[in-house]
Amino acid sequence: MEGPVDASAFNPSFATAVETADAVRGKHISASELLDMTFQRIDRHNPTLNAIVWENREEAVARAKHADDALAKGNAPGVLHGVPVTIKESFAYRGSPSTWGLPSLNGANSPRTAVAVERLESAGAIVVGKTNVPVMLGDWQSYNSIYGTTNNPWDLTRTPGGSTGGGAAAVAAGLGCLTIGSDLSGSIRIPAHFCGVYGHKPSLELVSLAGFQPGPWDGSPGYPMDLSVAGPLARSARDLALALNALGGAHGDDAKAWTWRMPAPRHTRLDDFRIGYVLDDAITPVASDIGAVYEKTLSALSNAGAQMERGWPPGLDPQAQMNTFAYLLFAFVTADMNDDARKQSRTRFESNPQDIAAAAAAAPHARWLHETRRRLAVRALWQKYFESHDVFLLPTTFTAAFPHDHSEPIDRRVVDTPEGKRPYARDMAYWISFATLAGVPATVAPVGRTGAGLPVGLQIVAPMWEDGTGIEFAALLSDRVGGFTAPPAFAAANGA
Repeated sequence: MEGPVDASAFNPSFATAVETADAVRGKHISASELLDMTFQRIDRHNPTLNAIVWENREEAVARAKHADDALAKGNAPGVLHGVPVTIKESFAYRGSPSTWGLPSLNGANSPRTAVAVERLESAGAIVVGKTNVPVMLGDWQSYNSIYGTTNNPWDLTRTPGGSTGGGAAAVAAGLGCLTIGSDLSGSIRIPAHFCGVYGHKPSLELVSLAGFQPGPWDGSPGYPMDLSVAGPLARSARDLALALNALGGAHGDDAKAWTWRMPAPRHTRLDDFRIGYVLDDAITPVASDIGAVYEKTLSALSNAGAQMERGWPPGLDPQAQMNTFAYLLFAFVTADMNDDARKQSRTRFESNPQDIAAAAAAAPHARWLHETRRRLAVRALWQKYFESHDVFLLPTTFTAAFPHDHSEPIDRRVVDTPEGKRPYARDMAYWISFATLAGVPATVAPVGRTGAGLPVGLQIVAPMWEDGTGIEFAALLSDRVGGFTAPPAFAAANGA
């Protein structure tokens, strides 16, 4: 963990959440002063990025004053006391819209706050605003007709990713210490990779998704989630653990029966980790510019004395796993499909039973049960593998951040790589599908930059419920390859 704050070295713009909370508790800076500096940076830099699309100034000021008053009275602060954070637009927050990019929901404010956000606030965090998303969170870019396009702080002509693109851009640019997002098809991990920050997809069902829905939330339950999770993005791996400890655990009636604690990491020295890895394959090859960064990372791990083994876990069929993931993903996104569209899908399915998207919309419930059994079998396979290994390393996706591309339809988009053009819709989700399908935790850590200066993030998969093991590995890795680096155009401190 980070040591005591050096007041002379404390940089409010890019300090970690751990350092910032320590600085507020130690009275090196007040929560109100810190908040004022944060809004100065938002005023200066957000017009360029368009990362924060709704601001919470009045309430944030009141909460900061309350935090300072509580500290002055000696009241025990929370672990995020006075720490400014952002939240993804898709989470309900009292007095704000959760449009998910749908114009019909603009101005429809929620009377309640999502459980995950409440937990951040209960830990002392101060929400400064909500961050941009793609329409219905359905893209690896973040743009919509309500809020416009979010830019990548490393190159404004490129996307920060999606669907937590606004959050990743805000954290990278120093607009708040951390953020929370969601991840179904890489929506935390790919923006973390594109923006050079840390991101964590937790174990399935660890963090409550109550209040994560389009439109105002009245407390009603949403759909059960068999793939999607909520989790943090930050500038430090230690901050991921800090945030996750605040976010995780039982909610509602479940809290009457059980509580959660994060298991200690399996190891605290890099050379004690037993590491499996696959950083390229023939199904979705990795572009050479990020592949070169991964090779340097492997060399650094080898020099550190880590035990390493290349190859997929025994019995894992990548293509079959991708098919199951695709089916369950399409089953979720077509849950609210209208009757006409469902009839069209049924016709397509009857003429071609191998059409996964059509099958997800039209096949009987029995098909979903069989695919779910396959999903659970994949988890069991990974858990067996983790009896002899501690983490598994994967690319986050096949490319670094690419130029904005809002062309339609989405399945005709391509991404330029040094080796040529690649299909956007087919290839972007491949590498993140393994952890999503199994429900196991996955952490993305920045490990370097391409020759063009774009960030590269490594995906660290860990055993189910042992989120701390992957996060600790990410923290130790930063000592070898470097961690977060501020984008040059935003690196000036203290609102400058």
